[in-house]
Amino acid sequence: MLQIIGLGLIAAVICVMLRQYKPEYAIVVSLAAGGMMVLILLPDMLLVLHEVERIVSGSIIDELYMQILLRALGICFITQIACDACKDAGEAAMSSKIEMAGKIAVLATSLPLFRQVLAFVGMLMRS
Repeated sequence: MLQIIGLGLIAAVICVMLRQYKPEYAIVVSLAAGGMMVLILLPDMLLVLHEVERIVSGSIIDELYMQILLRALGICFITQIACDACKDAGEAAMSSKIEMAGKIAVLATSLPLFRQVLAFVGMLMRS
């Protein structure tokens, strides 16, 4: 975590200084720092994914549910990163459009789960 915090603070200071003279470079520094942070966190994210796979494989939970959850979580992370980058660039309108697209993508990803829940509710109502 210290690497992430240090990188974030250094990038923030550089961005503040660059915004006065070359705002376009500040955006590039911000995006590069964000990308580096994701790369630093990648090994930890892979460990978490492997642990979740191990837990799911040893349980009675259907793997479909876990796939939907992980896809939705990935969409949320990617959407948040893109929204923050747009906000940093001063594009709040674009950020909100990306956010809406992310919500729709999560909904589309979750449709198989909704279908199963509705089928279960229908089965309960018939009983």
